[in-house]
Amino acid sequence: MQAIDIRNPGERKKLIGAAVLGLLAIILLWWAFVGFGSSSTPTKVATTRVPSRPAPSPVSNGQSNSQVDNINLLRRIDYEYRLPAVPEAKRNIFVYYVPPKPPAVEVRVPPTPTPTPVPPVLLASVNPSSVFARTSEFALEVTGDKFTPQLRVLIDNNPVTTRYRGAQQLSATVPAAVIVNPGTRQVILRSPDGSLYSNVMSFNVAAPPVPNYSYVGILGTTRYTDTAILQDKSSKEMLNAQRGDLLGGRFRITSISEKEIVMMDTNLKIRHAIALTSQGDRSNPSQRPAPRVESEDDEP
Repeated sequence: MQAIDIRNPGERKKLIGAAVLGLLAIILLWWAFVGFGSSSTPTKVATTRVPSRPAPSPVSNGQSNSQVDNINLLRRIDYEYRLPAVPEAKRNIFVYYVPPKPPAVEVRVPPTPTPTPVPPVLLASVNPSSVFARTSEFALEVTGDKFTPQLRVLIDNNPVTTRYRGAQQLSATVPAAVIVNPGTRQVILRSPDGSLYSNVMSFNVAAPPVPNYSYVGILGTTRYTDTAILQDKSSKEMLNAQRGDLLGGRFRITSISEKEIVMMDTNLKIRHAIALTSQGDRSNPSQRPAPRVESEDDEP
């Protein structure tokens, strides 16, 4: 280390300045920690708990204001933290509505239908398949397979006279009483003990054609040769007809009376009775037949 030359004026000034600065520093430190009072004993800082609001302690005459300020700076502060008052929630936000589960729908499985057994006898066709009502009895021809003499023809579950013609053909006589009214008739083959039976077929009973005339009057004579006054319902034409006349190519007049006129269907052999009525069209007098006048020349 280089030695300091005190004989040099500049070095002496530096030494004096350093000494002065050191002295000032020592004085400042003394003033900060000890002070310049009469008591030479340094004041100790109390380590005990100081109340939050202590009463001010008296300051001695020799104690400076700086010491009091230092003590207040080192005082313990008690702070009581309190949560702010919050109103209680009206509902729990974590609770939400859960809809109930829908009731379980019972699925009903329809039972498996029992297969219908195949009839041991086959009914293939009936002839005729259609007839007119109110006709006379007729023969119904039945064809199929596996026929036996024990089988009978049943129409609407009513047995009719049956003739066995072979393993594939039967013949039945259908009475007129079965076909009085229009409709459908069911046909089945069955043995008396029920062991043999067939499938079901049907034939139709249609309404027969009727005369399209109205009976509106009668003209009588002394010889009982009555003349019926008829009106065509379609053309409104007035006609004079006597017993035996053929109308429309198929209806023959068989009886004329003051109550009714009777016609016979020449094709179907069906009798039709038409009652006397006043509902005919009387609007055109020129179409009315003039009454027949008996003259003397007609007498024998």
